[in-house]
Amino acid sequence: MKSFIKVMKALSDPNRVKIVKMLQRKMLCVCELHYAIGMSQPNVSKHLKILEDAGLVESQKEGLWVNYYLADGKDSPYAAILLGNLKHWLDDDPEISDLTEKVPTLDREEICRI
Repeated sequence: MKSFIKVMKALSDPNRVKIVKMLQRKMLCVCELHYAIGMSQPNVSKHLKILEDAGLVESQKEGLWVNYYLADGKDSPYAAILLGNLKHWLDDDPEISDLTEKVPTLDREEICRI
């Protein structure tokens, strides 16, 4: 039951749901998420850590970047089921649709200026 509660708590925050919905579109770094959501980078990082601990998100280091993407669900059946359902949920929510429409135009080189 512990892993179920962890997944449910991770998805109980609106900002974490926004992050998951954005990651459905493409792999993103913290600065891209920070820019799109308008939240501080440390807060985005905290949210990503919670999502990662719940098995919903994974990360991969690539040079200077740490890329975040949705987990495949192999470590948590609860995460897998909820991620699968979230693909079909909330797309008609104006705030979610505004964010997900921004995702393809996010340019980390320009946003992060590295």
